[in-house]
Amino acid sequence: MSTLTFDATPLPIRDDIAAALPQVWARIGLPGTWLTAQERVAVAAESRNARFCALCAERAEALSPYAVHGEHNSLGELPDDKVELIHRMMTDPGRIAGHWYEFLTEGGLPETEYVEIVGLVACTVGVDTFCRGIGIAPPPLPEPQDGDLSREAVGEGYLNRDLAFAPTLDPFVDGPLQKEFFPGGPPSAAHIRRALSSVPDSQRQFWQMATVLYMNGMQMRDFSTEYRAITHAQIELVAGRVSAINQCVY
Repeated sequence: MSTLTFDATPLPIRDDIAAALPQVWARIGLPGTWLTAQERVAVAAESRNARFCALCAERAEALSPYAVHGEHNSLGELPDDKVELIHRMMTDPGRIAGHWYEFLTEGGLPETEYVEIVGLVACTVGVDTFCRGIGIAPPPLPEPQDGDLSREAVGEGYLNRDLAFAPTLDPFVDGPLQKEFFPGGPPSAAHIRRALSSVPDSQRQFWQMATVLYMNGMQMRDFSTEYRAITHAQIELVAGRVSAINQCVY
C-alpha cells in the first residue's frame, strides 16, 4: 500500500497526479526487475541520505571529484558500489564520466542494476521535490513487499551501446518494446526517452511519473494546444532554468 496521499494538501492537486504518484511511490516497495523490494527501498532511503554526506560535500568543492577519496556517510544497507552510484547521482551528476561508469560495472555492478538504481533515484527525487513544492513533507518510504523479481531482460540485439554509458533500447530495431516506448518511431525516441529502456519496468515507472508532472510525448509536440495551466513556453523556461542549475545537458 502506498504511503503517499494528497488528502490534506494546502493546494489543489490534479486528478492525474493524485492517481499516478502514489502508484509510483508504492512501486518502490515492490520487487523490481533485478533488485529486491528491500534493496529498492534502501536505494530510496540512501538517495535521501546522500545530501548529508561529508565526502560528497568535499568532492563537490574539488576541481575534480575523482581526486577526493574516502568513505561515504551511508546508512549501511547497501554495498559500496551502489552507495557510490546513488551519492554521485544525488550530489554531483554533472561530472559523471565514462571511466567512472566502467569502474563500477567492471568492478561487479551489473549494468541492469545500475539502470534500475538510476530509475529509483529519479522517482524518489521527483516525488520528494513535488511534495516539497506543494508544501508538504516528503512521504515515508513504503514497506518492502514480498514477491519474486521479474527479470525482464532485453536481448542484446535490441540494444544500442553507442548512445550513452549504459545500453539503451535501439529505436531503429523492430521489436515489441520499441513499439511500446517509441510509438512514433525513431523521431519520438529522444535521448531521455531511451535512458532507462534497457530495464523496461524502470522506464515505465519513470514515465508514469514524468508524464503527469510534465507532459506526454504527443502533448510536448502539440504547440497548438496548451495542456497545462502554463504555456509550453513557460514550461520550457522553467525546465531550461532547472536543467542549467542542475548541469543537465542532455
